[in-house]
Amino acid sequence: MSSEVKEANYQIAGMTCAACASRIEKGLKKIEGVKDANVNLALETSKITYDPEVVSEEDFQNKIEGLGYSVVTEKKEFDITGMTCAACSARIEKSLNKLEGINKASVNLALERATVEFNPSLINTGDIIKRVQKLGYHAIPKEEKAEVDYRAKEIKKQQTKFVVSAILTLPLLWAMVSHFSFMDFIYLPEALMNPWVQLVLATPVQFIIGWQFYTGAYKALRNKSANMDVLVALGTSAAYFYSLYQALESIGSHAHMTELYFETSAILITLILLGKLFEAKAKGRSSEAIKKLMGLQAKTARVLRDGTEREILLDEVAVGDIVFIKPGEKVPVDGEIIDGRSALDESMLTGESVPVDKKAGDTVIGATLNKNGSLKIKATRVGRDTALSQIIKVVEEAQGSKAPIQRLADQISGIFVPIVVGTAILIFLIWFIWIQPGDIGEALEKLIAVLVIACPCALGLATPTSIMAGSGRAAEFGILFKGGEHLEAAHRIDTVILDKTGTVTKGNPQLTDVIVHAGDETEFLSMVGSAENQSEHPLAQAIVQGIKERGITFKDVQVFEAIPGYGVRAVVEHHMILIGTRRLMQREHIDISGAVPAMENLENDGKTAMLVSINGEYAGMIAAADTIKETSKEAIQRLKDLCLHMVMITGDNSRTAASIGKEAGIDSIIAEVLPEGKAEEVKKLQAEGRKVAMVGDGINDAPALAAADIGMALGTGTDIAMEAADITLISGDLNNIADAIFMSKKTIRNIRQNLFWAFAYNVIGIPIAAIGLLAPWLAGAAMAFSSVSVVLNALRLQRIKL
Repeated sequence: MSSEVKEANYQIAGMTCAACASRIEKGLKKIEGVKDANVNLALETSKITYDPEVVSEEDFQNKIEGLGYSVVTEKKEFDITGMTCAACSARIEKSLNKLEGINKASVNLALERATVEFNPSLINTGDIIKRVQKLGYHAIPKEEKAEVDYRAKEIKKQQTKFVVSAILTLPLLWAMVSHFSFMDFIYLPEALMNPWVQLVLATPVQFIIGWQFYTGAYKALRNKSANMDVLVALGTSAAYFYSLYQALESIGSHAHMTELYFETSAILITLILLGKLFEAKAKGRSSEAIKKLMGLQAKTARVLRDGTEREILLDEVAVGDIVFIKPGEKVPVDGEIIDGRSALDESMLTGESVPVDKKAGDTVIGATLNKNGSLKIKATRVGRDTALSQIIKVVEEAQGSKAPIQRLADQISGIFVPIVVGTAILIFLIWFIWIQPGDIGEALEKLIAVLVIACPCALGLATPTSIMAGSGRAAEFGILFKGGEHLEAAHRIDTVILDKTGTVTKGNPQLTDVIVHAGDETEFLSMVGSAENQSEHPLAQAIVQGIKERGITFKDVQVFEAIPGYGVRAVVEHHMILIGTRRLMQREHIDISGAVPAMENLENDGKTAMLVSINGEYAGMIAAADTIKETSKEAIQRLKDLCLHMVMITGDNSRTAASIGKEAGIDSIIAEVLPEGKAEEVKKLQAEGRKVAMVGDGINDAPALAAADIGMALGTGTDIAMEAADITLISGDLNNIADAIFMSKKTIRNIRQNLFWAFAYNVIGIPIAAIGLLAPWLAGAAMAFSSVSVVLNALRLQRIKL
């Protein structure tokens, strides 16, 4: 067991007495790795001492919630300004995670954002801001952010600095270039050879334009850490102050330009500013997906207020408002059509270019395009609750999250700068003492080159920029990854489990057969329809609709009970009705021996047959058929071509399941599974060493979605399923499963490329600089190019086509 011990504090809601506190305390102490746990009923808090190598804070929250209580937490996002490299983001993250009351803090260098989950009873937003400011940076709560575009403002500021720096550096570059023997044809004014002229040109670059590196270095060192600013400040200061010393020494004598390094420090600062400018612009492009999604929203809506039609801002629309939409206009909010008929282009949500016909009673989604008819809708979701707002939220959270693959880069970034500084000093001594004894100028050049080439910017940008670009591009195709860890995990999937109803099939079955064993068919259907009308199951709704179409009226229902995995029980006008599977009839001791042959025939045709008993006697049978989606067969073949093991799972009987599976092209079928058994089937496959993706759309799929390595919910399904899933496929098209895995593979490959080149720059660059084959200004250019190249490589993900 590790010798390190950490402490976690939580505020707990739901405790009513001392027994509650005692129960939670005992439960926490039973967790392996917990050294001590103390729950205070009066303060409603818990303090847990634990070994972080054995147990995580997530386990504590799960335990508390599993006992029936809830952990009070708040989640906020902050825009962080002033970060220059991976060491900065790592330092802020590490410092925030040490604060009492913070459960988890994650800092994203590429987005310049911190996401903090904390206990509001122990720490507040002001405390978090103060801690970040103490580290030398600025934190702005996202919801309080002014309308000013900080990134655009920063880019403009960097542009101004670069232009001024370039103007002052150009004469120094002229002097340096003309000094080379192969460039001796270039005219060089005598004044540029004067050390005092060079001093006048270099000083503003060093101390006015380059002051940001000194302040950044000071703040880092003050907090006992080091970052890119430390390396730049050390390298340029060494060149500047050595040159200043040489200039002072030259008073009264002629100083040769070769003895001065003013141009080295000025050119380095100018090149680094240029690299930062390119990097900032490229990072801005990597979040284009969010801007595109936000741009889809309508700006205004026409609503009925005080009996008249008025145009108001989108933010002013309230739930229940009647909204009018003309042909060619965007739907402003989510709602239900109460009058009108039209075709809507939902490609922004589903990726499907064919418009969808909508009529009264159908739902519409905000930001979709009304093509050809006038509509009147009732607003059901507005503001942050609309589907588009939720999509934007998911994409933002995914782009701000970290993938596990980033851990190595974070660990290296934390110790990288001190190692580089030590290496540079060692190389300086080797050159000054052994290679060219006494030649401080040569030794200094090697020291500066090593310091500058080794800046860890590219290392910090390698993963987050790819996550931003990859998750953003996936969102454009209707694939929502909830976090970087899910984007990474999806590429390892080797088994895909598909729920049958609503996933492989359309989920809109039709009533096909009615077999009455005894009595009148109309009376039989009236009893069955009355009972099933209380259920929300797709099969029940199909039966109800089919019976209604026959003009049959329903009766009063005194009692209704849904029996998951079996069927329903109801009392209709004092008659006990059972409708469901063989297992339900067997459990209730109903004799169905005469019905089995007919039932098997229906099942062999791919129909779902349900048995009906009235007052304890078998009364008849009804059957419904659900057809597979048009794209299911093609999508399943695509997944099989990717060498994925395909499994279909259903609560339906084995004959119907086998028929559907055969039509869809799935060989492995798990049938007659109760809702709670789906998660167990997932775990069985995981026990075989498989990486499992579960795809479903219903409430009963949620446990299996949560248990799988990757849970994929169809956006056409329930909110609960989407909440439990790691990936949401908005369109409901199974082709998006293959697309999601494809995007994951492409993104992970891109991250690995970035990490490889980020490491390669340093692994190759530092030795080259150390042996004297890399001039300091070339080292600066290479360092700047490394960051820009990593970001540009990540941006290639935005051009991927499925």
